[in-house]
Amino acid sequence: MYFDVLMPLILFVVTVAAMLLSQKAEAKLKATVEGREFKNRDSALLVVMIAIAGTVVLFVPDLAILVLFLFSYCSLLFTVSYTFSDMKKKRVTLYVGIFIIASVVAGATGFLGVLPAELRVYGTLAFAGLASCAFFALIYTHQQAQAKPRWYIAALAPILFLLLFFFFSGTAVWFPYLLDVYGITFALLIVIYLSTLFNWKTVFIFAAFITGLDIVLVWVTGTMVQAANAISGLGLPVLVAFPTVPFIIGEGGILILRLGLGDFFFAGILATQTMKKFGRKTAVLSLLTISISFALFELVLLNPEFAKALPVQALPATLPILLGWLPIIAVKLLTQRKQKTQPTVAKMAETAPTPPAAK
Repeated sequence: MYFDVLMPLILFVVTVAAMLLSQKAEAKLKATVEGREFKNRDSALLVVMIAIAGTVVLFVPDLAILVLFLFSYCSLLFTVSYTFSDMKKKRVTLYVGIFIIASVVAGATGFLGVLPAELRVYGTLAFAGLASCAFFALIYTHQQAQAKPRWYIAALAPILFLLLFFFFSGTAVWFPYLLDVYGITFALLIVIYLSTLFNWKTVFIFAAFITGLDIVLVWVTGTMVQAANAISGLGLPVLVAFPTVPFIIGEGGILILRLGLGDFFFAGILATQTMKKFGRKTAVLSLLTISISFALFELVLLNPEFAKALPVQALPATLPILLGWLPIIAVKLLTQRKQKTQPTVAKMAETAPTPPAAK
């Protein structure tokens, strides 16, 4: 029997990290959206937009998809980076130093033969230019007296991403290494940024509608599978790809499993709202049951004798995520209700009139 422990573990670790980071970043990120939250209709509208996007993407030219996703990724990187760019000088030095080192390593790697010959000189010069700009930005920052948001510090992250994508997306360095790095990075950022827009009520509405939509688009129409293949074929970090552990060897080599960023977002949103409602321990426990549920669904998918029962040889990952989350929430809600009713019963017993003594 085939099974996998790596992807459920990655789902657990990434969503726990996103949940904890969102707790620390919530105050600042709420200011960027002016404290707004989704209402019921907003959650339903978001699901409708996802359904439309998943269908329309099949008919949109590849170049338009590429531009749209790259613009979205760069906007997210810049927004989050700018929000936290008012760091103290020591943290700015560490942050900018990472980009300088990454630029130097990328330029050297490309110059040593990873990049095609026609791109080698341009790539090396581009990364050298980014390292130089980052160095001058660091010097300029140290000359400032006050710590305030700095657009030139926030711009480093999207520029590095664009350079890495344009120069390395056709090489072995991008897939699976840089693809997974940026896939996990964007999964974290999406949860951290969008979790501020949900509340306990709207997350239930969103969970119900998005799971139903995912089941239809994967098992009924197959649209989501086609859209995922079309977008991932462009090299965009819309998913993470890891081999199974233990390894499963097929005709094409080691089996690689893929999980979309939307599934990380879904699990992360459920976890963050659970933490706000019931605390960190309950949220981590719910993520543990989500990962176990996901592993069980993977087991069905990986074994042909079980997979034959599926309508399509694909997994709507929102289903095991929701099924893993609901039992913990149901138990917690029932326990909470019992705790509320017990004091009421006790209070009624205390205030009940004492019967007169028998003569």
